[in-house]
Amino acid sequence: MHSYLLAVLFALASALTIAWGTVVRHRIVENAPAGSSPILVAMRRPLWWAGMSTAIIAYVLQVVALGFGPLLIVQPVLVMSLMFTLPLSAVYEGRRISRRETFWSAALTVAVTAIVLVGRPVGGEDHPPLERWIPALTVGVIVLVAMDRFARRQIRRERALIQGLVTGAVFGYVAVLSKAVADVFVESGFIGLLTNWEVYGLTLAATLGTWVQQNAFNAGALRNSLPAMKIAEPIVAFTLGYLVLFERFQVDGWEWLIFGAAFAMMIASTVVLSRINI
Repeated sequence: MHSYLLAVLFALASALTIAWGTVVRHRIVENAPAGSSPILVAMRRPLWWAGMSTAIIAYVLQVVALGFGPLLIVQPVLVMSLMFTLPLSAVYEGRRISRRETFWSAALTVAVTAIVLVGRPVGGEDHPPLERWIPALTVGVIVLVAMDRFARRQIRRERALIQGLVTGAVFGYVAVLSKAVADVFVESGFIGLLTNWEVYGLTLAATLGTWVQQNAFNAGALRNSLPAMKIAEPIVAFTLGYLVLFERFQVDGWEWLIFGAAFAMMIASTVVLSRINI
């Protein structure tokens, strides 16, 4: 069943829950003692488990959204989780949202809307062959492991930035695997999930992404890691959507100017918003 409206609504719900979980988990791990394991410190706090539960709910909502529409519709909407993060962070800090935050939030909303309406995304193959997945997964593992090892030798700011890029890239893979899992479920139900590798790959990628994300949060201020996460995720997801799923934007002629401007505005808004008052 395909319904782009339902895909957008479920993606918005996922973005909201992602935002809450991000704020909660960062507030915990940023206070972890120096030299300690951020995961072990966070796991001792009941609120961290609440945040993780919300993150799981967000993944479920994302998969449901992907069951109703293509990745190229759902992924831009998920970027708006950053816009939801700002008011939630403001509530935690007991402050008001500034005019600058309001302006860039509106810019992000307009950009995402333009990408979806002008791009007119269409779905690709429901079950791409494994031969198409192997090169994408192999290159991803090699590059991201190398980046993570390089990050561990850097000072806190650079380490947070690089691990933020790794986190965003891993969650880009999570997004594409989530689409594959959603299509398997729609086609074959729960039995299909148990007998296809995509659900196990999704579980592994989500677990690794959460681990690297916690390390990035603990490596430095959120302003150093969050922009990188939010930029890398849609770029990797879009690339894999094209190369693996064969999804496409239907953009011709002068529409590329509007689409390109909207995509650039989405990236710029993401960078600015992720560095404001966080």
